[in-house]
Amino acid sequence: MMSNYPSDFQNQQKVCILSRPLARYCLNFTQSNLIPFAVYFSVRHCIPATWLNDRDQFLYPNEEWQKDSTFQNDCLAFTLFHGQNRITSKEGVNHFIPFSEKEVKAKEAFESHFMHKFIKGKIKRDSKTQEKIEAKGKQGGFKNEDLYIIKPLIPTKPLEFSEEAQEVFKAGLELWKYYHSQEFKDSKTYNPNASLYDIKAYFQGFSDKGKMNPPQKAQDSYYKDLIGTLNAALKDLAKRIEPKVYEYGFLRE
Repeated sequence: MMSNYPSDFQNQQKVCILSRPLARYCLNFTQSNLIPFAVYFSVRHCIPATWLNDRDQFLYPNEEWQKDSTFQNDCLAFTLFHGQNRITSKEGVNHFIPFSEKEVKAKEAFESHFMHKFIKGKIKRDSKTQEKIEAKGKQGGFKNEDLYIIKPLIPTKPLEFSEEAQEVFKAGLELWKYYHSQEFKDSKTYNPNASLYDIKAYFQGFSDKGKMNPPQKAQDSYYKDLIGTLNAALKDLAKRIEPKVYEYGFLRE
């Protein structure tokens, strides 16, 4: 699910990806709307909120973003590794693992390979379902969960990423590999389906109030280096995405 709060910077930190829905303001991810939702998420988070832009409104964009596959793919990379991606395998199947078991040297098989297959262009389109969706759209009968699926952006070949996005994947892979290389006490402690949030929780722990500790409080110095590298790569990717936010009309300068 993605929380969908009002479209201004003062609500920016409420926009997140969750395994379970909130009471309201949530939309379902599907294979057909994954790319548009990743674009939406990245546009909301690639520019830091300040007192100067606090009331700036995000707008309905022009159609040019739909022709820019590199922009779309970069937004997917940004979404997968951003801190507001709070998916946890403790609340359901984690479909957002961007790597294979072999790449991260996992000790057990993953429950879902969706994201890795999506990135590799190996997700099969359901043509019959799509025909029903298009017919429903022409009749004007859409609900919230149907948004952005008339024109599905499901890749049929491996996605191509910018250099900045590739660096994010590289840093993320090292983080996943380091988690799976740990010596766990037993099978219950080890989580083969660990998400980015789960990995952070493992190394950073939680405060007495149940809030995840900041990376600085992690006991493992190598982990702190890895998460620092990932966050730096994300900032570089955000700078690449930012000009497109204005070019495609999500914001006005």
